[in-house]
Amino acid sequence: MTSSSNPIEQSFELAAARCDDLTPLVYQHLHRAYPETRAMFRTEGSEPVKGSMLQLAIEAILDFAGERRGHFRLIESEVSSHDAYGTPRELFVAFFAVIADCLRELLGEQWSAEIDAAWHKLLRDIEAIVLQQKHLVDERA
Repeated sequence: MTSSSNPIEQSFELAAARCDDLTPLVYQHLHRAYPETRAMFRTEGSEPVKGSMLQLAIEAILDFAGERRGHFRLIESEVSSHDAYGTPRELFVAFFAVIADCLRELLGEQWSAEIDAAWHKLLRDIEAIVLQQKHLVDERA
């Protein structure tokens, strides 16, 4: 049983009951789906960076799907910083989809139609933010 009525929050609550740390699962999925991402992280010492990156992404997701108190703005700012790292915007957006895929796999039958619909909407909204940021950059150039 979950305590939240928000389907995105529910998916994370259900996942937390099954998995203490999503980091290894998310990055295994990311590296499998996008092998080029392996070279984006140092071979040693990158685990804390990965954990921190995932934590920030989850905080942004929960805020974006919830009350929008400001953490979701991290998505906008991180688009620019990842541009500086040379991360393609499509890959930046794909990271959020990888998180959803991991949760879907982890939850199995608990992944409801309501959770699925909420995640699809969230991913479209994140992609729209990223595209909007791209248009702002293009206009300034």
